Amino acid sequence: MPDKFRNPNQLPTKICMTCGKPFTWRKKWEKNWDEVKFCSDKCRSQKPTEKSQKETS
Repeated sequence: MPDKFRNPNQLPTKICMTCGKPFTWRKKWEKNWDEVKFCSDKCRSQKPTEKSQKETS
């Protein structure tokens, strides 16, 4: 991780695709941060389907 992220207030964040809440970069996601879409295992297991996404739109 680059030095610019040493300060916890400067860590990158994303929005969870399931619950819509923001979550912050974690060391365990260092190698695949670009692929992370869910904030937790629970949200990943309940990931939205195409059908449910169309219903909410």
